[in-house]
Amino acid sequence: MEKAGYKVIAAYDNWEPAISVYKKNFKHPIYNIDLQNISKDDIKSMKDLKPEIVIGGPPCQDYSSAGNRDESGGRADLTISFANIIAEIKPQYFIMENVNDIKKYNTLKKAKDIFINSKYGLTEVVLDASYYEVPQARKRYFLIGELNGENNALEKILKSNKSLKRMTVRDYLGNDLGIESYYRHPRSYNRRGVFSIDEPSPTIRGVNRPIPPTYKKHPGDRCENIEDVRALTTIERSYIQTFPKDFKFDGTKTNLEQMIGNAVPVNLAKHVGECLLKYIEDKLSSSEKNNI
Repeated sequence: MEKAGYKVIAAYDNWEPAISVYKKNFKHPIYNIDLQNISKDDIKSMKDLKPEIVIGGPPCQDYSSAGNRDESGGRADLTISFANIIAEIKPQYFIMENVNDIKKYNTLKKAKDIFINSKYGLTEVVLDASYYEVPQARKRYFLIGELNGENNALEKILKSNKSLKRMTVRDYLGNDLGIESYYRHPRSYNRRGVFSIDEPSPTIRGVNRPIPPTYKKHPGDRCENIEDVRALTTIERSYIQTFPKDFKFDGTKTNLEQMIGNAVPVNLAKHVGECLLKYIEDKLSSSEKNNI
């Protein structure tokens, strides 16, 4: 969002390893708060900041195909918590991000009812990151709300600037990785595990495993010799998520893989931020013309 031109005034999380990394990269404060059990004092402190926009990505594991797909797992409740926080603070705009599969669950309907009852016009869109300057086939759901706004007001602008073709790893990184193919551990050995840098990466997940010695070449694998193939490193995976190369990561490999896999691709988030900013600017410009 900073890359899109916003001034971020505060951040909130409840996972200390992520907070530690966040502090190394941003000047604004980040607070360790359990947003599922947020206090009235915390809500008041958020209100006092008078944010124009609130942005959140409630944990997706309970909806994700990489998780248990069970909305009773507890983390789905954070989607409702996010909606309740928005209803309390009443920013002019909000952005909520999640996996595409959230659309199948009742939790989203409950959250949307809270937003609607709080007088928000809603725009829902699913964007494939590989069409928005990200070398990764990753679909993500975005819900944008505008206080006293119209439904679907931002749909057209959010789908603007879509590339005519998907971005490949080579398009984005050239030959920086020094490889032609790499291993991404499949969920099932019925699926391929080797991908070429001349295609978008599959979705970067929170798990990163080396190629097993017993791995048998799949008919769909994009390589000549399986012996020459390796998994991407933790930092290389951050590049696929379009983190800047000067972004400072620190912590255990397991935690970093989880952070990187959970992240919204930076360039996709930047696109959404730029679209909302253009919408706001166009609206202000139109209002000024009407007042002349």
